[in-house]
Amino acid sequence: MTATLEAPSKTRRVVFPFTAIVGQEEMKLALLLNVIDPKIGGVMIMGDRGTGKSTTIRALADLLPEIEVVANDPFNSDPDDPDLMSDRVRQQLEENIPLQVTAKKVTMVDLPLGATEDRVCGTIDIEKALSEGVKAFEPGLLAKANRGILYVDEVNLLDDHLVDVLLDSAASGWNTVEREGISIRHPARFVLVGSGNPEEGELRPQLLDRFGMHAEIHTVKEPALRVKIVEQRSEFDRDPQKFCREYQPQQEELQNRLVQAQELLKQVNVDYDLRVKVSEVCSELDVDGLRGDIVTNRAAKALAAFEGRTEVTIDDIRRTIVLCLRHRLRKDPLETIDSGYKVNKAFNRVFGLETEES
Repeated sequence: MTATLEAPSKTRRVVFPFTAIVGQEEMKLALLLNVIDPKIGGVMIMGDRGTGKSTTIRALADLLPEIEVVANDPFNSDPDDPDLMSDRVRQQLEENIPLQVTAKKVTMVDLPLGATEDRVCGTIDIEKALSEGVKAFEPGLLAKANRGILYVDEVNLLDDHLVDVLLDSAASGWNTVEREGISIRHPARFVLVGSGNPEEGELRPQLLDRFGMHAEIHTVKEPALRVKIVEQRSEFDRDPQKFCREYQPQQEELQNRLVQAQELLKQVNVDYDLRVKVSEVCSELDVDGLRGDIVTNRAAKALAAFEGRTEVTIDDIRRTIVLCLRHRLRKDPLETIDSGYKVNKAFNRVFGLETEES
């Protein structure tokens, strides 16, 4: 993976720099941790309108380093990882046919609200399959999103069946399309980011649980900070190229940190006692299933790697556990998602921090 961040060219659409985004630390942290370890399972971002959700996600995709892909492959196949390559590429390798490799920007796919299942998953051309005897597959958005980011705005308004399909692919890393006895499978490992406005309704609890993390964002209340955000946006709109050049050093530094964190992640260790305490918190909060335990461990490891460490600390867990558990608490259907108070209270009790907090 290369770690060069080029200044925006005159032809490329200029995106607001990730490092220039003020506030919304919870959302930014959740997104960065998912980039370091996509197996965390994506982020659900709930918040007020006009709080920069879409801007932040586009900025993240623009920040990421280029990835090596097999040329002319619709699935962005990784030339080195069998789990991230299509059947055709794997077959070429088995037959010792050399692969043409090229570098490209990480893809960010926007899923429109009115998308059909065929558009999302891809379609099989039955006529061609029968007449020519080949598996004629027209890739969908999941194929395009492989090794990238799939962004679903207003995910709480999306058809439940489609949300199920997305979450299944995000969890397994594969998409399978079956029609008339013909089955085609391709890699679909991506960071799933959903956003929505709580006023328009919540996701079903069983769907919410499938998102690795849940970030809440609110409108900035502090007048000075609001003025700063407005000024920044005006400056960017006036001369995007100049604004991006000013943030170039910070962008490159953050990109390098992400690349190093991805490499360091395999070496990060969570002490057994800490893992037991994480599970104790989940048990005390009556969290269904084991996803909460798994995701909290993964997120804490990703945070340690981001900060260049190989041992997870209590502080790493403290900074990630609310993001991982707040949407998994059993709750009254009329209640809104707990903002983190219950999770923090349980965490402090289990980790013996009550005396320090009070």
